[in-house]
Formats: sequence, C-alpha cells, structure tokens
Amino acid sequence: ELPESWADMQEPLLEGMCFTLKYLGMTLVEKPKGEDMAAAAIRRIVATARVGARKFQKVILTVSPRGISLQDADTKEMVENISIYRISYCTTDKLQNKVFAYVAQSQESGALECHAFLSPKKKIAQAVTLTVAQAFQVALDLWEAANAGR
Repeated sequence: ELPESWADMQEPLLEGMCFTLKYLGMTLVEKPKGEDMAAAAIRRIVATARVGARKFQKVILTVSPRGISLQDADTKEMVENISIYRISYCTTDKLQNKVFAYVAQSQESGALECHAFLSPKKKIAQAVTLTVAQAFQVALDLWEAANAGR
C-alpha cells in the first residue's frame, strides 16, 4: 500500500523499494528505448510465456538509486543485480497493463535485453515504473552532488 505522497519520499527509495512480481522472461531488442520497441518485446515475451506451461518464478524486485536487484521470492537467492547505469528504459505496457518491463545492457554480452514481469495489479506495475524513474532522478542528483566540486 503506497501513501499518497510516495513520489516525494526519497528516504525509502535510498534503501530500496521492494515489489513481489512474477518473472515472465527476456528477449533481445535492437534499440535501447522506445514505446514501440518495448511493446513488441513484451508481446514476444508474453506469447512465449503463454506457450510454456511452466510456473513463473516469483521474484522480489528491489529498486534503488544503485539499480534493480532480483531475488528469488522462495529461496531468497540473488538472481541478478542490474546497475542503474545499464538500464536504458522501463515501462508499463499499455495493453498488458499488469506487465512491467525494463531494457538493460547485458554485462556479459553487451546485448540489449528486455525483461518483463507480471504484477498482481495494474497499479503495482505503474508503481514499479514510477519508482524506477524516481531512482534515476535520485541517482542523477547524487551523481551531480558528487561531481559538483570538480
């Protein structure tokens, strides 16, 4: 449950805001950002996810100014840690409005990957997107403050 003024709260964001989501999958993309690219990537991920009858991995997605970290909700094992500087785009899909996705450059291959997650409610998917946007702003503010004296 998010308070009305949650967008103004920098404190919890510095620690990391957690969201429990289901990981739908990943697809490679050509461009680092763009609504059309993201919508097409999400369609591919959702179509592939529907074909496979497997259960989706439940993850705890934590957003902070350092980036996004993914932890398995059941085992508490760290799945991935994505630096904020490698994330180029995030969105809530217009048609699949419970789907949150982000595009990041792979640390291993350098390829652009779109990762998609299913949230229990449309509002949560939007909250994750807004929280990532806010994390970018906080990271920028911290970076500018650190570099102000140069």
